[in-house]
Amino acid sequence: MIFWIVLAILIFGAVLTISLVTTSKAYSYKHQIDPLPKRRHMQKEQSHQ
Repeated sequence: MIFWIVLAILIFGAVLTISLVTTSKAYSYKHQIDPLPKRRHMQKEQSHQ
């Protein structure tokens, strides 16, 4: 009986550790947006005027 409790605690600890590590990596990831090409951006501004 004690074997199963210890096994469950170890599995719980492993899942918790993996979850915390992946969440930490996700929050530290810096998202970037590609800049607009200058040629199209200039054409759109000129067409609106």
